[in-house]
Amino acid sequence: MRYLIALLALAGVVVAGLALHVHYSTDTQPCSINEKWDCGIVNHSPYAVVGPVPVAAIGIAGYAMMLVLALARRKRLVLAAAVTGLGFSLYLTHIEKDVLLVWCVYCVTSLGIISLITLAALGWLFLVRKRVA
Repeated sequence: MRYLIALLALAGVVVAGLALHVHYSTDTQPCSINEKWDCGIVNHSPYAVVGPVPVAAIGIAGYAMMLVLALARRKRLVLAAAVTGLGFSLYLTHIEKDVLLVWCVYCVTSLGIISLITLAALGWLFLVRKRVA
């Protein structure tokens, strides 16, 4: 299970890296599909930063941390990080849906990845507990 989580976390690093590229780019983005799907609008909004730090950079750091923790077999810490990341991602999804009224393909993909990591971490923790019992 730890390898699955590590692979998903690596995918998360890639997706967050693509979002970070959009954050710093002024070019037309390939993910700018129509008026409802535009990563540029989302990644250039005031909600795309926490203080001076881009949200995508926080995502890269979070996914990298989960990758390292998974490979180090730190099940509880992986779960704690995943639940925190899922909560933050759900908050950002609310911002996209209810405030900006625009979706980002990378953000939605990241939400899917962190959801899968959270489920895998829960499964990993409970499978190990079941084996011990």
